[in-house]
Amino acid sequence: MNDLALEPVPAIQHQFTFLTNYAHVLLLIANDPSILMRELASQIGITERAVQRIVDDLTTAGYLVVTKDGRRNRYQVVMDSPLRHELERHCNVGDLVGCVFPRS
Repeated sequence: MNDLALEPVPAIQHQFTFLTNYAHVLLLIANDPSILMRELASQIGITERAVQRIVDDLTTAGYLVVTKDGRRNRYQVVMDSPLRHELERHCNVGDLVGCVFPRS
């Protein structure tokens, strides 16, 4: 018989966030409508190409309006758009933005 005591196996901690990358993009744009895709990617921790796809999806779905401002894009979040999941449909984008970036 082995005299070695069994060491407890440490629990594996899974990394997760409660909001999706889509929410992160939307929230950061709501906070800074002239933010660059490069800055979004850096702050969220995803690629610029992933940010481009998310912005395209959000624009197509009517959650963002993109306008040209010289060589840069300027974004406008459509705050009264309803959240998409059935559990949150009673809330709108402005409610979410207000939770993360409350205006005083």
